Amino acid sequence: METIKWSTFLKDVFICSLGAYGGPEAHYGVFTEQLVMKKKYLTEEELVELIALTGILPGPSSTQTIVAIGHKMGGPLLAFLTILVWALPVLTLMMLLSFLSQFFSSMNISQDVLRYIGPIAVGFIVVAAYRIGRKVVKDKITLLLLIMGGVITYFIRAPWIFPLVLIIGGVVSIITSEEKDLWNRVKLTPPWKYLIAFGIFALGSLLLTFVWDNRILRLFESFYRYGYLVIGGGQVVVPLMYSELVEVNQYMTNQEFLTGFGLVQGLPGPMFSFSAYAGGMAARGGSVLTQVLGAIAGGIGIFLPGLLLIYFVYPIWENLKKIKGIKVSLKGITAVAGGLITVAAIILMQKSGFAIDNTLVMLSTVVLLVTKKIPAPLIVLAALAAGFIL
Repeated sequence: METIKWSTFLKDVFICSLGAYGGPEAHYGVFTEQLVMKKKYLTEEELVELIALTGILPGPSSTQTIVAIGHKMGGPLLAFLTILVWALPVLTLMMLLSFLSQFFSSMNISQDVLRYIGPIAVGFIVVAAYRIGRKVVKDKITLLLLIMGGVITYFIRAPWIFPLVLIIGGVVSIITSEEKDLWNRVKLTPPWKYLIAFGIFALGSLLLTFVWDNRILRLFESFYRYGYLVIGGGQVVVPLMYSELVEVNQYMTNQEFLTGFGLVQGLPGPMFSFSAYAGGMAARGGSVLTQVLGAIAGGIGIFLPGLLLIYFVYPIWENLKKIKGIKVSLKGITAVAGGLITVAAIILMQKSGFAIDNTLVMLSTVVLLVTKKIPAPLIVLAALAAGFIL
C-alpha cells in the first residue's frame, strides 16, 4: 500500500466533518464521495464492510468507521488524530452552546437557515445507496437480502433491529453458500489491552460513583454507559439521555434539551457531539470550570468505549476476513447494509418533506455529486447560503 501524507489524510477527514450533516447514513455518503471516489483511500467494498462491522459494534458507528479508515492508513496514532479532527471542532462548539442555550432558545435562530441541509443529506445518501447497492448486489440472494434489510428497518426502527438484520444477512449467506471448508483456521493476535481498558473504565467509573459523590464523575459514568449501550448512532442514544438527564436527574428542562438537540442537527460532524452540550448543561450551578469539565466528561465519556472497541477489533479484522466463512457471510452482511442505507434515504426524504424546493435541492445535489462538478463542502455552503438568503 502506498504511503500517504498524514496531513493530507487529516485534511480530507476535516472536509468530511464539514459536510457530515444528518446522522451516520448521511455521513457514509460524504465518506463515499471524499474518501472513496475522490481520494481512493479504500474501495467501496471495503467501506461497506466497515459500515457493516461498526453496525454490529456498540458506539458511534460513523465515527468508528472513519477511525477504522485512519487505522488502516496509519495505525493507532493516525486513528487517534482522525477522531480529534473529526469530532473536536463540533464538540468544542457544543460545549460553548451549553453556555448560550437560553440565548439561542429565545432567538429561535436555527430552523430556517438550515432548512436545505436535510435535502442535501438525502442527496448524499441517494448517491451512496446507488453506488453501494450496485457493488453489493451480486445475485438473487444478495438482492433479496438488500430488500429485506430495507423493508424490516423501515417498519421497525428500534436500536436492536440493526445488528440483528446484519447478523441474519451473514447467516443466510453462509447457509446458501455452496463453498466447502468454510471455517479454515487463521492466526489472530487480538490487542487485548484495549478490551481490558474498555472493561476497566466501565467497571471502575461505576464503582467510583458508589464511593465518591462527584457530579463530573457521575456524568462521565453515565455518558460512558451511553457509549457502550448504543448500537446505531446518535439518534438512538437521545431517548436514553433524555430519560436520565431530564426526567430522572432533572439536570435540565425539556426545552433546554430539545434546543441543544435541534442545534446539533444543524451542525456538521458526529451526532454524539450532543454529549458535550448535555454534559455542560448538567454541570451548571457551580463555576465556569465545572461546566467545562462536565462538557469534557460528556464528550470523552461517550466516544471512548467505541474508540477502544474499534482499536481492539480492527487490527484482527483483516485476518478475520481470511476465514472463508467470514468472507462468505460478509456478502450477506454488506447486502443488508446496502438496504439499511437505501431506506435511510427514503426516511430522511419523508422527514425533510416533498416540497418543490426541497426536491429540487435534493435532485441538484444528486446531479452535482454524480457529475463531480462541485466539491461536496461547496454544495453544503451553497445550501446554507440559500437558506439564509431565501
